[in-house]
Amino acid sequence: MACFRPRQDLGRAAVISCRCCNTAPVSASGSPGRGPRFIARSPTRSVVVSDQTILSFASKTAPAEGVVVVFAEEGPKLSPAAKDLDKKSKGLLSKAADITGFKGKKEQTVDLIAPQGLKYARLVFVGMDKASAYDTEDWLNLGGTVRGLLSGKEASAAHVFFETEGGDIKPADIASFALGALLRGYTFKKYKTKPRKKNGEAAEANDRTLKKIVVHCADPKAASQAFAPMRAIAEGVTLARDLVNEPANVLGPAEFAARAKALSKLGVHVEVLGPKVLRKLGMNALLAVGQGSARPSHVAVMQWKGAGAKGGEPIVIVGKGVTFDTGGISLKPAAGMEEMKGDMAGAACVVGLMHELAARKAKVNAVGIIGLVENMPSGSAQRPGDVVTAMSGQTIEVLNTDAEGRMVLADCLWYAQGRFKPKAVINLATLTGAVMVALGKEHAGLFSNNDDLAGRLIAAGDVTGEKLWRLPLGPKYDKMIDSKVADMKNTGGKWGGSISAAQFLQRFIKDGTPWAHLDIAGTAMSSVDSEINRSWGSGFGVRLLDRLIAENYERP
Repeated sequence: MACFRPRQDLGRAAVISCRCCNTAPVSASGSPGRGPRFIARSPTRSVVVSDQTILSFASKTAPAEGVVVVFAEEGPKLSPAAKDLDKKSKGLLSKAADITGFKGKKEQTVDLIAPQGLKYARLVFVGMDKASAYDTEDWLNLGGTVRGLLSGKEASAAHVFFETEGGDIKPADIASFALGALLRGYTFKKYKTKPRKKNGEAAEANDRTLKKIVVHCADPKAASQAFAPMRAIAEGVTLARDLVNEPANVLGPAEFAARAKALSKLGVHVEVLGPKVLRKLGMNALLAVGQGSARPSHVAVMQWKGAGAKGGEPIVIVGKGVTFDTGGISLKPAAGMEEMKGDMAGAACVVGLMHELAARKAKVNAVGIIGLVENMPSGSAQRPGDVVTAMSGQTIEVLNTDAEGRMVLADCLWYAQGRFKPKAVINLATLTGAVMVALGKEHAGLFSNNDDLAGRLIAAGDVTGEKLWRLPLGPKYDKMIDSKVADMKNTGGKWGGSISAAQFLQRFIKDGTPWAHLDIAGTAMSSVDSEINRSWGSGFGVRLLDRLIAENYERP
């Protein structure tokens, strides 16, 4: 990733395997805690991870254990289950709401130790404003909020009564809630040898006691059916997060390629192209980036043919996979360099997406291509001033070895178009620090040569909450990367860095090919905490692209 830090500033996963007291203290809070990794199971498929919590759906029968979660809309207007609990507890919920000022507003909560006479350990009261106004993102966030509240409740089971004062909730909305809970429950703790201590006690110990979450609703069968594809999405996001969170000494190009190869267990056809094949193909731009590393570069090609011959040509998703980016000879500052283990987040998204498409047996032909390299300084590394010939035959003057991701993508994009003749090609990359200067960490940058494709991507982002903001392309920007000694140079100067990087990529897109570039540098890692993510690696892009494909490219 092209670094945007001043050069003088020197301060500062678990592997997925798949079929591949009559008185009670009262507290009010709007700040959910962190939870453990959290999975769903079905009779036919499961994901094996650490700290398992099993999600299931059941009818609205009273449980005999654990934590009970009920809802209230603004007022507060209690749900039928909340009213029943209030009656059984002799008005405890109502009294607690009065004392704490609970009005049923979004993110307002009341957490009670259950009084004598009730079999539950705790009662949790959650506000939700007006449920009738909720969209998909609201239901996702509500699931994340509730999952966060369940952390450290010293109970092995939690029962969520999913209804409002206005009646039952649609199965699709219940499924979105469950997906939000799954995503919020993710943690990456495989390298911790013991729980962290706080005030002499194991701070995370309680979190691991939660073994199951049961969502009680009017039609559990319908809710389970609605959730089935979302279970696959959760698996894909989990895989992407795991890959981004892995340290670079564990996950180099070859190891990453092996993770991609594991998708063959799901029916994905995976090819791993090594250095000799890449050299024969003419992928010299990609190879130049990795030539300073002792770890050979690879390209993984993943094909999912869910629509068969009638599905036509595939949609192709390309991901940048720089497993560690020192900047090369154009060395990055020491401060923050450890985060460059995540410079392969675009490739991680592609692998997560291919996993979820196969896991839910999506009726689409899709190809994922990831360029896997490590950018290191050494006696064999490329130098500023070098000229390399890309697979397309175009020549590139290397002005900055830290502008490496675009060189990796250039060869992968050209290869994708030549081999697969795609309906559309989309690439994801943590490409520039400049996009964070422009957009912060709330939106990813979108660049495209096709208004229809751009509009569909933006719409998918709005629904999933993985939001995009379109930035311009144009002839005057393209001139910024003209070189005096080669066809182009790999940097465009100080201004408009994310745009000039996108213009570079566009020079490797053939006429007539719908193309979009997503610069996810601000959203893929070290992003802002949300109700559905407290992980350093966010898994950004998996849900976005799943939505795009489901709405626009899958066969009925």
